[in-house]
Amino acid sequence: MEKDQLFTRRRMLLGSAAVLGAAGVGGALMSGGGDEAARTTAGLAGPQARQALKPSAFRLQPLIGSGTPHTAAPGKLKVRHQPILRLTGKGRNMMLTFDDGPHPDYTPHILDTLAKYDVRAMFFVCGEMAVENKELLARMAEEGHVVGNHTWTHPLLTEMARRDIRDEIERTSDVIEDAYGDRPQWFRAPYGAWNRATFQLGAEMGMEPMAWTVDTTDWMTPGTSTVVKRVEHGAAPGVVILSHDAGGDRTQSVRAIREYLPYLLDHGYHLTVPPRRMT
Repeated sequence: MEKDQLFTRRRMLLGSAAVLGAAGVGGALMSGGGDEAARTTAGLAGPQARQALKPSAFRLQPLIGSGTPHTAAPGKLKVRHQPILRLTGKGRNMMLTFDDGPHPDYTPHILDTLAKYDVRAMFFVCGEMAVENKELLARMAEEGHVVGNHTWTHPLLTEMARRDIRDEIERTSDVIEDAYGDRPQWFRAPYGAWNRATFQLGAEMGMEPMAWTVDTTDWMTPGTSTVVKRVEHGAAPGVVILSHDAGGDRTQSVRAIREYLPYLLDHGYHLTVPPRRMT
């Protein structure tokens, strides 16, 4: 559990950064900002497993919730100055996202709950966890979840050289492609810490940057009831929920989703993932 404890200790040190990411979403949907703003801390259906895939040119749409995918001409992604913070579009759409996994003790239980209610979610995985639990990424693919890139070792990217950032991201994308069946189309910076290099490198590798709207702060293990309350009180159209399936003891996260997921569904929310588009 040393790796999990390291994640937790570093999160405690950078807790203010994560809170700033969650609190700062009110002023932006998918809008851009200046390069200086990008240096501040800011806060989306999975393919079948590789053996079931034909060579694919699929990419994911920007966050529009549900709807008919549109075709788009091939080309590089534009470099954003802020991460995408929430879903846009009509309807009571929300999205659940889980960071730091997959973890053999927690991720299967979260996947079981999602399967029970026929809900899809997004998992931002760390390469060092994914390489040890490839069967869980294959399951995510088979069950229609979206897998994003959360770097290899969960470092603070804003303190790293550009070549080292690229290595962290690229190695993780390679493992995801091998286990999940497709390269990731979304990237989330650890601790919600972004800068110009992270936006540029993510775009070069074909990934959109994604943050969150509501931070459950489950990484602080505040208690299952607190995590549930934060999701239920934060629920609204377009909201992206941040939770974790690794990086510490995630028993509370496992218990919480069993409570808040039926609540969200009973209140008319559609838990969605980004649709794919042809390039």
